[in-house]
Amino acid sequence: MTELSEEQERLPKKILIIENDDGLVELLEELFNYEGYKVRCYKEASNIFSLMEDFVPDIVLLDYLLPGINGGELCAQLKKEPSTAHIPVVIFSAYSQVLLSLGSYGCNAFIAKPFELASLLNQINKCLENPLKVFTTKGLDKKASASAGISK
Repeated sequence: MTELSEEQERLPKKILIIENDDGLVELLEELFNYEGYKVRCYKEASNIFSLMEDFVPDIVLLDYLLPGINGGELCAQLKKEPSTAHIPVVIFSAYSQVLLSLGSYGCNAFIAKPFELASLLNQINKCLENPLKVFTTKGLDKKASASAGISK
């Protein structure tokens, strides 16, 4: 490992969260700050790339239902852009059927609401450890209420 990469490893990981529920945002900020992450939250993202440039996150957490553009479309934009395609994206939603009907948008993981905080942290850490794994809807059924994992 080079000196620079060792220094980068010691820096807190940064999470960009796009979520319009104030209560959930407050809970997520508290959780991730407690766990040692740097967090930045927005209620909407008309231009996801300006937010990415400004904060340079290690991972992005997107609610699916957002004002304006949905989280799936934001994810697809990030995954199509070479400068951001390598950054893991986690989509969460109370509507797990969305991914069954519309696909995964290239996200790295999907978390069904309501979720256990431990499951969310587990998925975030898995995505950070292996950012190239992509979520698939295989095995996700209409009764999915637990967090769906990542697979090859």
